[in-house]
Amino acid sequence: MKNALCCLAALCAAGSLNQLGAQEPNPDQYYKLGPDSLEQEGVPKGTIRGPFTLPSQAYPGTQHTYWVYVPAQYDPKVPASLMIYNDGQAFMAPDGDIRAQNVMDNLIYRRELPVMIGVFINPGRRPDQPEPNLHEWGDRTTNRPAEYNSLDDRYARVICDELMPVLNKDYNISKDPERRGIGGSSSGAIAAFTVAWERPNEFRKVLSSVGSFVNLRGGDAYAGIVSKSEKKPIRIFLQDGRNDNRGMGRGGVYDERRDWFLQNVRLMRALTAKGYDVNYAFGMNRHGQKMSGAIWPGMMRWLWRDHEFSTDPNNLLERSFAAPAKP
Repeated sequence: MKNALCCLAALCAAGSLNQLGAQEPNPDQYYKLGPDSLEQEGVPKGTIRGPFTLPSQAYPGTQHTYWVYVPAQYDPKVPASLMIYNDGQAFMAPDGDIRAQNVMDNLIYRRELPVMIGVFINPGRRPDQPEPNLHEWGDRTTNRPAEYNSLDDRYARVICDELMPVLNKDYNISKDPERRGIGGSSSGAIAAFTVAWERPNEFRKVLSSVGSFVNLRGGDAYAGIVSKSEKKPIRIFLQDGRNDNRGMGRGGVYDERRDWFLQNVRLMRALTAKGYDVNYAFGMNRHGQKMSGAIWPGMMRWLWRDHEFSTDPNNLLERSFAAPAKP
């Protein structure tokens, strides 16, 4: 009987059965992409350049593949904001769950985001290892577990000391850390938080989708670390779901340190108690990008809500759509 109850609890946690044992619908089916995540007629499209290869000194023997999104409104004479996406291949996939380039195209055009360079960067890999894709993000084939889940500064070194100097050679990117954001999903989300935590003088905005703040490599410690540390100037949006991985191991043994939803809630509460600029949305989703994809435009608006704007009613330029920059 005990084993049967454990199995039932595991099925309930996965969203398959309700408490009476009846079949329930897949909770992810209710999350759909809205118009802000799709190509819109008349909206100037940015360009995606790459792939480029970035050798790594932080992780010797590995390299990172990345792509650069340049909005149609980018003017090299004007410093642009920056948004970096870990697991870049998933965030830029034309048929993926996020489609971040469409979100940036649409919201920049309507002045709901500042003009920003976007960077889609994959986890590091050896040259003989395959590039991650939508079916295998690299947990079994790349350096992703070590880079993204470790609570140290090595991945922050990849972003700040290896990637940024290369980007700064080719693009006019603002040096203001308030104009630099980084985000990701799952392990890519905890990696984004770690970059800002380790280098708040370079990155201060974080988007986290089903963040792996769990004991893969000690990530469940972050709630306690936040509580005991001096407050840092970080803004963060946390998204997770009640049907995310809930810490049920083999045989139905529950481990709260591997409960994604619980650990996201713990981190949210620690950040809130400390007075951080934090927002969150907890839905019904499983582990994946279905809910975050549906709300990603809103997450981006909130994260970047303090970009410059004018309230002058006579400023007709401010009241018009953001036209492409002149060559």
